[in-house]
This record gives sequence, C-alpha cells and structure tokens, in this order.
Amino acid sequence: MNQLAIHNPADASLITSLPADDAASVAAKAARVRAAQPAWAATPLAQRMVCIEKFRAGVVRDLESLAVTMTRETGKPIKMSRNELNGLLGRIDFFLKEAQDTLATETVFSEGGMTEQIQHTPLGVVANISAWNYPWFVGCNVILPALLTGNTVLYKPSEYATMTGLEITRLVHEAGVPQDAMICLVGGGAVGAALLEQKVDGVFFTGSYATGKRIAQAVGDRFVKLQLELGGKDPTYVCEDANVNNAAESLADGAMYNTGQSCCSVERVYVHEKIYDKFVEAFVNTVKTFKAGDPMSEDTYIGAITRAPQLDVLDAQVNDAKAKGAKLLTGGARGGHGDSGNWYQPTVFSNVNHSMELMREERFGPVIGIQKVSGDAEAVKLMNDTRYGLTAGVFTPDEARAKGLLEQVNAGSVYWNCCDRVSPRLPWSGHGDSGVGLTLSTYGIQTFTRPKAWHLRQP
Repeated sequence: MNQLAIHNPADASLITSLPADDAASVAAKAARVRAAQPAWAATPLAQRMVCIEKFRAGVVRDLESLAVTMTRETGKPIKMSRNELNGLLGRIDFFLKEAQDTLATETVFSEGGMTEQIQHTPLGVVANISAWNYPWFVGCNVILPALLTGNTVLYKPSEYATMTGLEITRLVHEAGVPQDAMICLVGGGAVGAALLEQKVDGVFFTGSYATGKRIAQAVGDRFVKLQLELGGKDPTYVCEDANVNNAAESLADGAMYNTGQSCCSVERVYVHEKIYDKFVEAFVNTVKTFKAGDPMSEDTYIGAITRAPQLDVLDAQVNDAKAKGAKLLTGGARGGHGDSGNWYQPTVFSNVNHSMELMREERFGPVIGIQKVSGDAEAVKLMNDTRYGLTAGVFTPDEARAKGLLEQVNAGSVYWNCCDRVSPRLPWSGHGDSGVGLTLSTYGIQTFTRPKAWHLRQP
C-alpha cells in the first residue's frame, strides 16, 4: 500500500506515515459517496442541521488537540491555530442560522391560478480539493454547506494538512453524518488527479493558479459546477491623511500573519509620498517585534514555511528585487530559528517597482515590498496592474474617498482601514486569475444547489 509521509516543517522530523489512496481506492470511494447521496438528500434539513451542530460541539470539545495537530503538520503558530478554530465556530453559526431560509422554496409569482416557484436542489456529489494554509476554514467552507444542502462529499485535504483533514472527517462522522456521505482521500497530486476522473457534480478547489488551471482543463468538457479559489497579489494604498502608525501596524500584521501564507495576505503596499518615509519606518519597527520561534510556543508570531519548495520562490523574489535596486530594510534570507526546518526571515523592501517579481507574483511567505506613489491616480493604476483580483484596501479617514478609489479596483473583496479579513456573511470570490465562483454568504450556501423552476397551474 502507498504511504504518505507527514513531516513537521519546523524541524523536518517525521510525524507519521499514513496509508494513501490510489486510483482504485479513489474510484471505490467515489462509488460509495454516489450511492449514499439520495438517502442523505432525503434526510430532513433539520436533521442535517443537528449533525452540523454536533460537529461544532466536537470542535469546541477537542479544540486544543486539534490546534496542536494543525501546528505540528503546517508550522502555523499555536495561537493562530486556535484563532482559526475559534473563528470557524462563527462560520458554523452563520451556516446554521441561514440554512433554512436560504434553502426554502421561493414563490416568485402567484396570480390567476398560476404559481411560479424556485426550489434549491442539491448538486449531488461534491469533490473538495482543499488547502493547507487554513485547512479548517477552507475545508469547512465547502464541506459544511455542501452537507447542509444535501450533497455528499469526496474530500481530499492537502497532503500538507492531511492529519487535520482526517480530524475534520472524524468529527463529521461522530456528529452523525453517515460514513459514506463524506469520505476523505489521502495522498498528493496523483490522488487529486484520480478524484477528477470520477463522476462528480461539483468541483471546489482552493490553491494555486497553476493547479486551478489544470483542474479546469480536466473537467471543462463535463460541465460540472466549478469553483476555484486561487492566488492573490493583494494591494493596499495608504493615503497621505491616514493614521501612519495605525496603518503600519495593521498592514504589517496583514502581510506577516500566518507567516504570510494566506491568499489574502497583503502583498503590495503603496504609500503616498508625503508620508512614505514615516510609514516605512513604522512598518519596519512593527515587523521587528514579530518573534520567530517554535510554533508550539505561545509567544511565537512567525512560524515555519509549510512547504519547503516555497523557500526557493522567496529566495528568487528577494534576489530579483535586490538586483533591480530595491532597498532591503530587514530580513532577506532563510533561517531565523534553529538549524533545521523551513524558516524565512520577515523581510521588508522599499524602493520597489513593478519590474520586480516581488510586486507581480504571489509569494506565500513573510516578504513585502512598499512602493512610493504620487497620489490616488497612480495608486489605482498600480493596484490594478496585476492578473489577480482577490482583495484590495485603502487607508484614509475619508470614507467617500476610500469608496471612490475601491470602486475602481478589480477585486472580489475590498477593505477600508482594515485588511486580511474574511466574513462568513460576505461572498468570497475573485477577479481574473484569482478564480471563479464563490463560497461563504448566503450565495455560498446556494452555490451547492441547482435552481429548479416550478410552473404550477391550478386545474
């Protein structure tokens, strides 16, 4: 049997080896999930909601051990692992609060004996290929509304967060969801490819643009529901009237939280020339307070890079920026904690421009460039100079000015005086190479359904 080795990115030690799926076991599991779907769809919504309530209770009960598991296999600082799990509870509460009304059959016309209704029916079998950077958030954004809406789920967690994926699956089953209504697949890219060969009704993926493109090509001629949450190159503009210290502290956290390994991490900062020097100084001073260390330590802010190959990406962007004239203000190299593991120093550059990979390509690490701009027009032009369009922000006390600027920016989510924020009440989507489709919000519940049109005439 194939084995998947799980390593701790903080020290490169082997945590465990897990039995992995192959093409045959993926096909067998897909058949089981398909066979289970009609019965799960026929289960009353109230009963499905009880299962999700029990799942929530399981997360609360096991929260500390779940946080430890996630930190060990991803390198995420333990406080941030707890934050993710506690944040998940609010998302679960939202799904439970909104499910009944969102899924209720809508009467849109009734006159002269003719009634028109919209029914929300399940897609069927949902394939979820999930991510490692926020495995609970990203996985449950799909798994929970999919189950609530009557779908069964074939779930492949990232190979870098497999133990967490198995924990999610365990809690789902303990909560009363039938074993075959949600099945977890273990393995890397080959298992994901085998999953895409199965008869499914929806494919929901979070990850890189390159992988998302391959998925779209693999299922494009089958016309299944496709949701792709891909990369970002998220910009923020700091206006000359902004509170410099507040903006610097917020954006340093937005750039470095989870060691910069978030699709909505701040990756480009544009600062009005009138406050540029003052902002850069405050930003660097904030970053220098971020402690790198053992991810299990309570005071650690900068953890390990989850995927070792990403260190090469960070090195390449740093070296390119240096060669093209950027000014390195702090960091700029591997290391920062211990002699082993995947570590990269929090890194800040000034004097950057769009000839540099640093300002153009997603990086997924604790590296940031800060560029001086002459005013609003230049800032907007640079913010839109990207193939991505996930999030964007503006810092200014002037709400009308911020809204006017953000209306011009191509992004699925926009922020005024904040950043790196996701709400279950708002849709999560992107423009361009940041993907297609959405999760979260009531639209993100309905995305797991098909609208069925009813024309009813009284005899």
